[in-house]
Amino acid sequence: MLREINFDGIIGPSHNYAGLSHGNLAATRNAGGTSAPRAAALQGLAKMRANLALGLVQGMLLPHRRPDHAWLAQLGTDYASAPSHLKAQALSASAMWAANAATVSPAPDTADGRCHLTVANLLTMPHRGHEWPQTLAQLLLAFANPAFSVHGPIPAPFGDEGAANHMRLAPTHDAPGVEVFVYGERGGPFPARQHRQASTSIASHHRLSPDATIFAQQSEAAIAAGAFHNDVVAVANERVLFAHEQAFEHRDGFHAELRAALPEVEIIEVPAAQVSLADAIASYLFNAQLVTLPGGGGMALILPSEARDTPAVWAWLQQLVAGNGPIRRLEVVDVRESMANGGGPACLRLRVVADPATVDPRFLLDKAGLAKIEAVVEQHWPEHIAPDAIARPALIEQIERGHRALLEALNLVELIDN
Repeated sequence: MLREINFDGIIGPSHNYAGLSHGNLAATRNAGGTSAPRAAALQGLAKMRANLALGLVQGMLLPHRRPDHAWLAQLGTDYASAPSHLKAQALSASAMWAANAATVSPAPDTADGRCHLTVANLLTMPHRGHEWPQTLAQLLLAFANPAFSVHGPIPAPFGDEGAANHMRLAPTHDAPGVEVFVYGERGGPFPARQHRQASTSIASHHRLSPDATIFAQQSEAAIAAGAFHNDVVAVANERVLFAHEQAFEHRDGFHAELRAALPEVEIIEVPAAQVSLADAIASYLFNAQLVTLPGGGGMALILPSEARDTPAVWAWLQQLVAGNGPIRRLEVVDVRESMANGGGPACLRLRVVADPATVDPRFLLDKAGLAKIEAVVEQHWPEHIAPDAIARPALIEQIERGHRALLEALNLVELIDN
């Protein structure tokens, strides 16, 4: 039976505030701060536990091996000798944001009836452009069943940032749907990270029907305001599109195309007059997980606590759930450490519609699995990382020891060297 599975990234022991992501306002605003990797990972695991309590299927993706010694060797250096900016880029824990791991097209949408995944190349940012080999190794292991087809990255120079710029709408998760690829062209002072060519190539590799595939341009105003990915201003689930009024460059044309492809679509649009782009981005209102609750419970928004703390956003949400629309429930989670580095609840997860029985069970979680991970985090993750600490050999040893301990605890030691 096909179910939506949320694969959350476990926040790694090297989580720090180096401010590497140009255009990500939270990350750059908090650059130079002291991070709390242990608290960050435990916050992410608590979110996964809350998802299980809602009756959702929960999976995980692992933190990457850090520092990335192989990448530094390609640059002709090693961690001890590398300049500070390369140290920070090699140590980045940004693979925690699993929404950037890949783009996923479920089996009902594809010509060959397989679930297709294309690993994101993340080429726009140096600290992320070396992630894909380790991500690909995990995807090939987790989705080795013939029900899946896992593709390598789109080649340079066409930047691809994965599911953060992709939405799927369908009557139900297990029915054929419409896939929306959102690309950027310009964003004022900030880079547009998703290239249209990357999106069209992925649609071709995934063998999608042109009649059920839409390419929509992200609003230049949204990118310039700090919406570095589409999932900062829009999220979709089954027949519902939840978006800011200024999310798309050609809003009316996109809405018309979507309604023609999926007549039952419900578009819930937040007016700029009630919630500004600035408030939407600061609160990560749209970087929520929009999920279907089992047992006919309607849909829920899993929101960061920053949404509740932003008066205009919370007031609008109260109006939303008081109505008779499909979104009936608000679930607030604390992911402040991730938020301070520029990623909310939706950034932390990759959505895969599949039969859970076809997934390597080591990547699926229950309460006991979460407890096992929590024990490793409590024992091995650094409590804090100050900016000047990344040059200290003792910290690097602790990070590497913690990563190995996690893979050993989860019986995934084959990934230690990948």
